[in-house]
Amino acid sequence: MVEVRRLEITSPVAVRLITALNAELDSRYPEDGANHFRLDEEETLPGRGAFLVAYVREDPVGCGAIRRVDANTVELKRMYVDPAARGLGVGRTILNALEAEARSLDAERIVLEAGDRQPEAMGLYERSGFRRIPAFGEYVDSPLSVCMEKRL
Repeated sequence: MVEVRRLEITSPVAVRLITALNAELDSRYPEDGANHFRLDEEETLPGRGAFLVAYVREDPVGCGAIRRVDANTVELKRMYVDPAARGLGVGRTILNALEAEARSLDAERIVLEAGDRQPEAMGLYERSGFRRIPAFGEYVDSPLSVCMEKRL
């Protein structure tokens, strides 16, 4: 069973998961400027966004966040599942919880950026109803980025 909890992005658990995510992304995308790690603490505060952590038997095994982009849009950020917990539905559970958070913010759509070397993530997003869109924001000049959206 997977339980999802809201945490502060600066909590030790969050920092540990984000550090693992960054290390994995750096190994998949070693090129300079290929990774877009920015997510500010205030962007995840109630009313603006959320940072969620998934637990299996009290072990933190994954995370994800949303941040408001504009009045109708939130961006999905920092999705990660520990390799030992992959295949257990953790990513889907986090994504569903983040979609619920987006709806509570009255968002009409969720956008995201993922890299083209993340077929597992791309598969999860496509199975969850996300569709490719032109690159947006800081990702416009990133040749390895794949941008997607889902209408809520």
